Amino acid sequence: MTQGRIGAGTRAAVIGASGGIGGALATLLAARGAEVLCFSRSGAAPQGMTAARLDVTDEASIAAAAEGAGTLDLVIVATGALHGATLAPEKDMRALNADRLIESFRVNAVGPALVAKHFLPLLRRHAPTVFACLSARVGSIGDNRVGGWHGYRASKAALNMLLKTLAIETARKRPQAVILALQPGTVDTALSKPFQGAVKPEHLFTPDQAAAHLLDVIAKATPDCSGALFDWRGERLPY
Repeated sequence: MTQGRIGAGTRAAVIGASGGIGGALATLLAARGAEVLCFSRSGAAPQGMTAARLDVTDEASIAAAAEGAGTLDLVIVATGALHGATLAPEKDMRALNADRLIESFRVNAVGPALVAKHFLPLLRRHAPTVFACLSARVGSIGDNRVGGWHGYRASKAALNMLLKTLAIETARKRPQAVILALQPGTVDTALSKPFQGAVKPEHLFTPDQAAAHLLDVIAKATPDCSGALFDWRGERLPY
Protein backbone atom coordinates (compact mmCIF):
# COMPACT_ATOMS: atom_id res chain seq x y z
CA MET A 1 0.00 0.00 0.00
CA THR A 2 1.48 3.32 -1.06
CA GLN A 3 0.40 6.61 0.46
CA GLY A 4 -2.88 7.71 -1.10
CA ARG A 5 -3.53 4.36 -2.82
CA ILE A 6 -5.35 1.24 -1.66
CA GLY A 7 -5.72 -1.43 -4.28
CA ALA A 8 -3.76 -4.13 -6.08
CA GLY A 9 -0.90 -5.27 -3.89
CA THR A 10 -2.60 -4.24 -0.65
CA ARG A 11 -3.07 -6.97 1.96
CA ALA A 12 -5.88 -5.93 4.28
CA ALA A 13 -7.56 -7.48 7.30
CA VAL A 14 -11.09 -6.46 8.25
CA ILE A 15 -12.17 -7.44 11.75
CA GLY A 16 -15.95 -7.37 12.06
CA ALA A 17 -16.57 -8.28 8.42
CA SER A 18 -20.03 -9.68 9.21
CA GLY A 19 -21.30 -6.22 10.25
CA GLY A 20 -22.77 -3.54 8.03
CA ILE A 21 -19.75 -1.25 7.84
CA GLY A 22 -17.18 -4.04 8.10
CA GLY A 23 -18.82 -6.00 5.30
CA ALA A 24 -18.99 -2.93 3.08
CA LEU A 25 -15.33 -2.16 3.75
CA ALA A 26 -14.27 -5.70 2.88
CA THR A 27 -16.33 -5.67 -0.31
CA LEU A 28 -15.01 -2.28 -1.45
CA LEU A 29 -11.41 -3.22 -0.70
CA ALA A 30 -11.78 -6.40 -2.75
CA ALA A 31 -13.41 -4.44 -5.60
CA ARG A 32 -10.36 -2.16 -5.63
CA GLY A 33 -8.07 -5.14 -6.05
CA ALA A 34 -6.87 -5.63 -2.47
CA GLU A 35 -6.36 -9.05 -0.95
CA VAL A 36 -8.81 -9.06 1.95
CA LEU A 37 -8.73 -11.28 5.01
CA CYS A 38 -12.14 -11.24 6.67
CA PHE A 39 -12.64 -11.96 10.35
CA SER A 40 -15.83 -12.07 12.39
CA ARG A 41 -17.18 -13.59 15.57
CA SER A 42 -19.68 -15.70 13.64
CA GLY A 43 -17.34 -16.61 10.82
CA ALA A 44 -19.71 -14.88 8.37
CA ALA A 45 -18.45 -12.65 5.55
CA PRO A 46 -19.85 -10.68 2.61
CA GLN A 47 -21.19 -12.77 -0.27
CA GLY A 48 -18.40 -14.40 -2.23
CA MET A 49 -15.86 -14.01 0.58
CA THR A 50 -14.85 -16.23 3.47
CA ALA A 51 -14.05 -15.31 7.05
CA ALA A 52 -12.09 -16.83 9.87
CA ARG A 53 -13.41 -16.65 13.41
CA LEU A 54 -12.26 -13.78 15.61
CA ASP A 55 -14.12 -12.64 18.70
CA VAL A 56 -12.72 -9.40 20.14
CA THR A 57 -13.75 -10.53 23.64
CA ASP A 58 -11.70 -13.75 23.29
CA GLU A 59 -7.94 -13.11 23.11
CA ALA A 60 -7.19 -16.70 22.15
CA SER A 61 -9.27 -16.31 18.99
CA ILE A 62 -7.49 -13.03 18.19
CA ALA A 63 -4.08 -14.64 18.60
CA ALA A 64 -5.07 -17.61 16.44
CA ALA A 65 -6.36 -15.33 13.67
CA ALA A 66 -3.20 -13.23 13.71
CA GLU A 67 -0.98 -16.29 13.59
CA GLY A 68 -2.25 -17.21 10.15
CA ALA A 69 -2.67 -13.71 8.72
CA GLY A 70 0.85 -13.01 7.46
CA THR A 71 2.23 -9.57 6.65
CA LEU A 72 -0.36 -6.81 6.29
CA ASP A 73 -0.62 -3.28 4.91
CA LEU A 74 -3.98 -2.37 6.40
CA VAL A 75 -5.98 -3.49 9.42
CA ILE A 76 -9.48 -2.16 10.09
CA VAL A 77 -11.32 -2.98 13.29
CA ALA A 78 -15.00 -2.45 12.50
CA THR A 79 -16.50 -3.82 15.70
CA GLY A 80 -18.47 -2.17 18.50
CA ALA A 81 -21.63 -2.35 20.55
CA LEU A 82 -24.11 0.27 21.71
CA HIS A 83 -27.18 -1.80 22.55
CA GLY A 84 -28.29 -5.40 22.66
CA ALA A 85 -29.42 -8.10 25.04
CA THR A 86 -27.14 -6.86 27.81
CA LEU A 87 -26.48 -3.27 26.71
CA ALA A 88 -28.49 -0.08 26.38
CA PRO A 89 -27.36 3.57 26.24
CA GLU A 90 -28.04 5.28 29.57
CA LYS A 91 -30.23 8.37 29.48
CA ASP A 92 -28.98 9.52 32.89
CA MET A 93 -26.88 8.38 35.83
CA ARG A 94 -29.74 6.41 37.38
CA ALA A 95 -29.32 3.84 34.64
CA LEU A 96 -25.65 3.19 35.40
CA ASN A 97 -24.93 -0.49 35.98
CA ALA A 98 -21.53 -2.02 36.69
CA ASP A 99 -21.97 -5.10 34.51
CA ARG A 100 -23.15 -3.08 31.50
CA LEU A 101 -20.30 -0.60 31.89
CA ILE A 102 -17.76 -3.41 31.99
CA GLU A 103 -19.34 -5.01 28.91
CA SER A 104 -19.10 -1.72 27.00
CA PHE A 105 -15.42 -1.47 27.81
CA ARG A 106 -14.77 -5.15 26.93
CA VAL A 107 -16.28 -4.77 23.47
CA ASN A 108 -15.48 -1.18 22.54
CA ALA A 109 -12.04 -0.65 24.09
CA VAL A 110 -10.40 -3.81 25.42
CA GLY A 111 -11.23 -5.88 22.34
CA PRO A 112 -9.70 -3.50 19.78
CA ALA A 113 -6.66 -3.04 22.04
CA LEU A 114 -6.08 -6.80 22.05
CA VAL A 115 -6.48 -6.88 18.27
CA ALA A 116 -3.77 -4.22 18.13
CA LYS A 117 -1.55 -6.30 20.42
CA HIS A 118 -1.60 -9.21 17.98
CA PHE A 119 -2.05 -7.48 14.60
CA LEU A 120 0.17 -4.38 14.82
CA PRO A 121 3.32 -6.55 14.69
CA LEU A 122 2.07 -7.89 11.33
CA LEU A 123 2.26 -4.48 9.62
CA ARG A 124 5.10 -4.06 7.16
CA ARG A 125 8.01 -2.44 8.95
CA HIS A 126 9.43 -0.24 6.16
CA ALA A 127 6.34 0.82 4.21
CA PRO A 128 3.23 2.99 4.69
CA THR A 129 0.67 1.02 6.70
CA VAL A 130 -2.55 1.79 8.58
CA PHE A 131 -4.27 0.34 11.63
CA ALA A 132 -7.74 1.91 11.98
CA CYS A 133 -10.57 1.39 14.46
CA LEU A 134 -14.14 2.61 14.27
CA SER A 135 -14.66 5.06 17.11
CA ALA A 136 -17.41 7.65 17.62
CA ARG A 137 -17.86 11.39 17.89
CA VAL A 138 -19.65 10.84 21.19
CA GLY A 139 -16.38 9.42 22.52
CA SER A 140 -14.80 12.87 22.26
CA ILE A 141 -14.54 14.43 25.72
CA GLY A 142 -14.08 17.90 24.24
CA ASP A 143 -17.13 17.55 21.99
CA ASN A 144 -19.49 16.28 24.71
CA ARG A 145 -22.25 18.87 25.07
CA VAL A 146 -25.34 16.87 26.04
CA GLY A 147 -24.20 14.02 28.32
CA GLY A 148 -25.94 10.65 28.51
CA TRP A 149 -24.79 7.40 26.92
CA HIS A 150 -22.22 7.11 29.70
CA GLY A 151 -20.87 3.64 28.94
CA TYR A 152 -20.63 4.05 25.18
CA ARG A 153 -19.05 7.50 25.47
CA ALA A 154 -16.54 6.38 28.09
CA SER A 155 -15.58 3.16 26.30
CA LYS A 156 -14.99 4.98 23.02
CA ALA A 157 -12.98 7.65 24.87
CA ALA A 158 -10.90 4.81 26.32
CA LEU A 159 -10.43 3.39 22.81
CA ASN A 160 -9.21 6.79 21.62
CA MET A 161 -6.64 6.96 24.42
CA LEU A 162 -5.46 3.42 23.73
CA LEU A 163 -4.97 4.21 20.05
CA LYS A 164 -3.09 7.41 20.89
CA THR A 165 -0.76 5.48 23.19
CA LEU A 166 -0.31 2.68 20.65
CA ALA A 167 0.56 5.26 17.99
CA ILE A 168 3.38 6.68 20.11
CA GLU A 169 4.81 3.22 20.79
CA THR A 170 4.42 1.96 17.22
CA ALA A 171 6.17 5.00 15.72
CA ARG A 172 9.44 3.93 17.33
CA LYS A 173 9.64 0.75 15.23
CA ARG A 174 7.35 1.54 12.32
CA PRO A 175 7.69 5.28 11.56
CA GLN A 176 5.52 5.00 8.43
CA ALA A 177 2.63 3.34 10.26
CA VAL A 178 -0.53 5.34 10.91
CA ILE A 179 -2.96 4.47 13.69
CA LEU A 180 -6.39 6.05 13.37
CA ALA A 181 -9.65 6.37 15.28
CA LEU A 182 -12.43 6.93 12.75
CA GLN A 183 -15.94 8.32 13.17
CA PRO A 184 -18.06 6.97 10.31
CA GLY A 185 -21.08 9.23 10.80
CA THR A 186 -24.56 7.81 11.31
CA VAL A 187 -24.79 4.68 9.20
CA ASP A 188 -27.91 2.67 8.47
CA THR A 189 -26.92 -0.44 10.43
CA ALA A 190 -28.34 -2.39 13.33
CA LEU A 191 -26.21 -0.37 15.77
CA SER A 192 -27.86 2.94 14.86
CA LYS A 193 -31.32 1.67 13.87
CA PRO A 194 -33.10 2.60 17.16
CA PHE A 195 -31.64 6.11 17.09
CA GLN A 196 -32.22 7.22 13.49
CA GLY A 197 -35.46 9.10 14.12
CA ALA A 198 -33.84 12.52 14.52
CA VAL A 199 -31.28 12.04 11.75
CA LYS A 200 -31.85 14.00 8.54
CA PRO A 201 -31.94 11.73 5.46
CA GLU A 202 -28.89 13.41 3.97
CA HIS A 203 -26.94 12.64 7.15
CA LEU A 204 -27.80 8.94 7.21
CA PHE A 205 -25.29 6.96 5.17
CA THR A 206 -25.58 3.54 3.66
CA PRO A 207 -22.80 1.13 4.64
CA ASP A 208 -21.38 1.44 1.12
CA GLN A 209 -21.24 5.23 1.42
CA ALA A 210 -19.61 5.01 4.83
CA ALA A 211 -17.02 2.53 3.56
CA ALA A 212 -16.07 4.83 0.68
CA HIS A 213 -15.74 7.80 3.05
CA LEU A 214 -13.57 5.84 5.49
CA LEU A 215 -11.25 4.44 2.84
CA ASP A 216 -10.76 7.97 1.47
CA VAL A 217 -9.71 9.15 4.95
CA ILE A 218 -7.40 6.16 5.37
CA ALA A 219 -5.80 6.67 1.96
CA LYS A 220 -5.00 10.32 2.71
CA ALA A 221 -3.64 9.72 6.22
CA THR A 222 0.04 10.45 6.87
CA PRO A 223 2.20 9.63 9.91
CA ASP A 224 1.49 13.02 11.47
CA CYS A 225 -2.19 11.93 11.66
CA SER A 226 -1.31 8.90 13.75
CA GLY A 227 -3.06 8.63 17.10
CA ALA A 228 -5.82 11.09 16.19
CA LEU A 229 -9.60 10.87 15.81
CA PHE A 230 -10.99 11.80 12.39
CA ASP A 231 -14.56 12.00 11.16
CA TRP A 232 -15.79 10.61 7.84
CA ARG A 233 -14.91 13.87 6.07
CA GLY A 234 -11.30 13.70 7.22
CA GLU A 235 -11.68 16.44 9.83
CA ARG A 236 -9.73 15.97 13.05
CA LEU A 237 -11.96 15.83 16.11
CA PRO A 238 -10.92 16.79 19.63
CA TYR A 239 -10.23 13.98 22.07
